Amino acid sequence: MRKFGIGLILVLAGCTGDEGVRAFGAADMAWNLKSIDGTAFDARATLEFPEAGQATGMGPCNRWSASQSAPYPWFKLGPIRSTRRACPDMDAEQRFFMALEDMTISEVSGNVLVLSNDAGREMIFQGKAIE
Repeated sequence: MRKFGIGLILVLAGCTGDEGVRAFGAADMAWNLKSIDGTAFDARATLEFPEAGQATGMGPCNRWSASQSAPYPWFKLGPIRSTRRACPDMDAEQRFFMALEDMTISEVSGNVLVLSNDAGREMIFQGKAIE
């Protein structure tokens, strides 16, 4: 019995795999933002999950990255770090980052990623396979 218990502990210690949205259909996809709170988002903004615990992408003006450690279906970005380039779409970028920080739930269905929260906010992304 003691050998079984030690073996179980060793197996469980090795189970530190990806439990985030990436592991549930969001990996190997470039997600393009289509709308925020039901309103079309006309500027370019992307989201990718390059490896476990990480999110990255391009806002309307700047590249960004953050940690994403919540297990699926929960969604929680760590502090968003971005480059500091100015452009005419700075208002759209601010809306994008503020909405992204508010999201707490994720749902992947084929090539659609929906981020939402309990307050009724929602971001809809359409995915394309990364080649």
